[in-house]
Amino acid sequence: MVVKVINRSANALPQYSTLAAAGMDVRAQIESPITIGPLERVAVPTGLYMEIPVGCEVQVRPRSGLAAKHGITVLNSPGTIDADYRGELKVILVNLSNEPFTIESGERIAQIVLARHEVIEWEEVESLSDSARGAGGFGSTGVKSPEEESREEDSEECSYHKAHEHVSQEVLAHEYSADSHQYGPDR
Repeated sequence: MVVKVINRSANALPQYSTLAAAGMDVRAQIESPITIGPLERVAVPTGLYMEIPVGCEVQVRPRSGLAAKHGITVLNSPGTIDADYRGELKVILVNLSNEPFTIESGERIAQIVLARHEVIEWEEVESLSDSARGAGGFGSTGVKSPEEESREEDSEECSYHKAHEHVSQEVLAHEYSADSHQYGPDR
């Protein structure tokens, strides 16, 4: 899809790093380095201006390497650039680490993904159809996969049977020593 762009930065246009990449890295266009202290946030200019086709948005997402290694992420992730916005793309970065982090001009600071979207046409109703989830909200679907829950239930069941077996063996051993004779049909 063709997207019109004005590049007022000293950097090349964003590009895909691999054939199957979904996102393109965007670079900082700054006059001097910016240091982001712990828990500080800053809007970093890129020098890019876009005309996004109607029915699409550009999502601004964190770069995994910056997040994992330095605690730097996009604060409003994913940020949305609407099709009718014509201003400069600025990336809101936040430092979630305990150490200051310095951004240099030309450094890759985020990635952008072009995404199609639908336009909502509201239909007001008095009730909604039932679903398996219903009104269950935050955390209502659990944190483990169904396979993990199944394994955990199997493990609990196995532990129960092992404990029950152990108790039964102790009872039998106690009965054996109390009776002072061998187990068997004569008992």
